[in-house]
Amino acid sequence: MSFDLNSLLRPHIAKLQPYTSARDEYTGKEGVFLDANENPFGSITDQDFNRYPDPYQSALKEEIAKIKGVRPGQIFLGNGSDEAIDLLYRAFCNPGKDNVILLPPTYGMYEVSANINDVEIRKVALTPDFQLQPDKILAAADTNSKILFICSPNNPSANKAKREDILFLLENFKGLVVVDEAYIDFSDEPSFTTELDRFANLLVMQTFSKAWGLASLRLGMAFASEELIRILNKIKPPYNISGLTQETVLAAIKDKAKVDRMIQDILAEREFLKGELEKLPFVQKIHTSHANFLLVQIPNANQVYDDLIEEKVIVRNRAKVLLCADCLRITVGTREENVALLEALKKVVK
Repeated sequence: MSFDLNSLLRPHIAKLQPYTSARDEYTGKEGVFLDANENPFGSITDQDFNRYPDPYQSALKEEIAKIKGVRPGQIFLGNGSDEAIDLLYRAFCNPGKDNVILLPPTYGMYEVSANINDVEIRKVALTPDFQLQPDKILAAADTNSKILFICSPNNPSANKAKREDILFLLENFKGLVVVDEAYIDFSDEPSFTTELDRFANLLVMQTFSKAWGLASLRLGMAFASEELIRILNKIKPPYNISGLTQETVLAAIKDKAKVDRMIQDILAEREFLKGELEKLPFVQKIHTSHANFLLVQIPNANQVYDDLIEEKVIVRNRAKVLLCADCLRITVGTREENVALLEALKKVVK
């Protein structure tokens, strides 16, 4: 399929002259910096934060590129993946005119961001076993359908979408296809970053919040063609990633072995928790998981959720979400946390 990114872009974005910071004009590390109205005497903290950070996170992208097997120019870093989602709406969706395709049940911020940006939402539900319906998705689209969001592994169902279905949609959907891989580190599915050079309409999102354990730093990754990444960089805030976040992740990212160990620990605890939940007579179903959580069907899930809060055990109530009746989403914790959950369930479910 021939794909022209500029044909999707909002015309005023194509003409936009982005804000240029002093660090766009000079990227060196040495010099007398009297350009950005910074405090020359340092910071009130023990560590100096008085200088603005690299607006394009160049050093960090170099290291991420090595790990992910992509080029630095194919990487956008955002204040969480939510920033990339919002920027996509701003770049490609004309308010009150264009639409996006969402596949419920799925990550809620796609819809929230659409509503913030006054963009029509067209929903095509997943099948009862949480798989895509490609023909129905294409039937729901029209010339104003700019973005299709696919979460795989999916939140809240935890399963992975069939790869052949995503490839079919990449080949046939005429807008952008966003594959959200926030939970890819817990799956046996290869990342769609391997398909970036094949599909110009593909954008893959990942995060440092899950497997890397850096949720508090708010660093999301988007991978796409250099052309698409340039558009996101053009409209993002000048310094969207703090210097502290860049420095912390740059130091941490070199310890890939620790990340791999944590992933294996989470996978082991996922199997433990699943096995113990299956022993409980009131657990009706545990959906297959390729994530760091389980979607568990329990009678009277709303009441169980409230009762668990009384026991100071907090899970996510998904009972009112499409296809998730009487379901709780339970994050895999440490062994101690998982045992505490199990004991609380035995106490509150009569």
